[in-house]
Amino acid sequence: MIAALKTLLTFILAGAFGGLATASWLGPKWLEWDNTTRIQATQTMCNLPEVIRNVTAQLLGYQFTGTGVGAGAGLLLGIVFLVMRSRKQKTLQVPPAAPPPAAPPPPSATA
Repeated sequence: MIAALKTLLTFILAGAFGGLATASWLGPKWLEWDNTTRIQATQTMCNLPEVIRNVTAQLLGYQFTGTGVGAGAGLLLGIVFLVMRSRKQKTLQVPPAAPPPAAPPPPSATA
């Protein structure tokens, strides 16, 4: 039971780190695309501190979402792994065939 929980936790943590890394890699690219002006002829005037706060909050939100999605995917993969491993162990634990009946002892030479 403890081994299964350790395996499941390993999958969850690996998925969470993978989701966090993916969100950290894709998030800035998405934010750059999302915050650029669509019309090249215009210039944007903005309140820079507010923009920085919003972009940072969006990036942290993406990272949080990526971590959650990765942990969920790791949980599902861990469950599939544990089920497949338990099925494999059950098929390997086929009970041995019953031993053949013992032959009667040979007649004794002293009769």
